[in-house]
Amino acid sequence: MAGLRSVVAAFALLFAGAAAAVADEAGWAALARPGTAALMRHAEAPGIGDPPAFRLGDCATQRNLSEDGRRQARAIGAALRSRGIIFDRVLSSAWCRCAETAELLALGPVEPLPALNSLFRNADRAEAQTSELRTFLAERAGGEKLMLVTHQRNIAALTGAGAASGEIVVVAIGAGGKVVVRGRIEAPRP
Repeated sequence: MAGLRSVVAAFALLFAGAAAAVADEAGWAALARPGTAALMRHAEAPGIGDPPAFRLGDCATQRNLSEDGRRQARAIGAALRSRGIIFDRVLSSAWCRCAETAELLALGPVEPLPALNSLFRNADRAEAQTSELRTFLAERAGGEKLMLVTHQRNIAALTGAGAASGEIVVVAIGAGGKVVVRGRIEAPRP
């Protein structure tokens, strides 16, 4: 019986890997189409939230990228460049782990966008900030190709689904200004 369970588990892992590869290809295809944007969770940064002494302008007080996270961000940027995906603008949360991820992608100059800032300690701002981001995207729909580096809670608030570290959620603006997920691209594991 244990042998059968091992075989079933192996097939489940194989199927999951194949499903992820298909999902990634759909995500890459979606990202290549006009009118989509890349909404990316920052690369690997161990822990949850920020330390109690957190200060926005001081990276030493924040949860930051690990070396694996830095490698992950560089690999994601290389994958985007190798597929010929060009962004008109690269925008980031002001949190150091997001700004560093955006810089390491090496896709162009990085601009801060307050609507991408963390909602972790700012739950009272979630609705207004998510609305600002939705409006920002709607105003640029079909125009600029955007790379947006942010946090898991922000992605969940905007799309209804979370994202793993370094994962890209490909979004577009649908009917009535609704944000629609067109695909996902998993990050390489550090």
